[in-house]
Amino acid sequence: MSARVEEKHRAPIRWMHWVNFPLLAMMMWSGLLIYWANPVYALRLFGHEVFYFFPQGFYSFLGIPYRLAEGMQLHFFFMWLFAANGVAYVAFLIFSGEYRSLIPTFGSFGRAFRVALYELHISKKKPPQGKYNDAQRIVYTLVILMGAGSIVTGVAIYKPLQASFFTSLLGGYEWARWEHFWLMILFAAFFCVHVVQVVLAGWKNFQSMITGVEVVAAEESSK
Repeated sequence: MSARVEEKHRAPIRWMHWVNFPLLAMMMWSGLLIYWANPVYALRLFGHEVFYFFPQGFYSFLGIPYRLAEGMQLHFFFMWLFAANGVAYVAFLIFSGEYRSLIPTFGSFGRAFRVALYELHISKKKPPQGKYNDAQRIVYTLVILMGAGSIVTGVAIYKPLQASFFTSLLGGYEWARWEHFWLMILFAAFFCVHVVQVVLAGWKNFQSMITGVEVVAAEESSK
């Protein structure tokens, strides 16, 4: 059975993908250190607290102490690296033309539903698959927007006077802080789902994000 080597991910994409992982982890860790000093986030309905984020046991289990100053220093330091990596990633997508395989098209939203049915084993017909399927196009584009939103909301609560335009645009300081917090929750949810999908996709998919190439069987490449 013949096979060929197919390029999957270019070097800048791979490097920025792997660099982003520890940066995002540090942003979330330092964010928890900051939150631990002022745990104000909860879901409330009609004045009653329905759900409280991160109870005492969460911090005790992870051994997170009260380290507000350290958390802020780490958060603000890694914020610039996270932002720089994100800007470099978007710039590379634009100038290399890679955005064409990533940005959703007009029909992506309808086809993403078919991808979901296939992934849930409801439909046996595999949807069209390019470098990314339509569900991935939508989700990965949303993640880029979430990154931009995290930076804007972070600056709005870091410098609410100097960045008063953004703070006002986001609904004020309290709303900006709330939006920043929920973006962190969405990033955590995406990370968990992404890891599960990588495991389900198999070793070849993971390896291609390291080496940049994938060995494709002849009959597989002809589909």
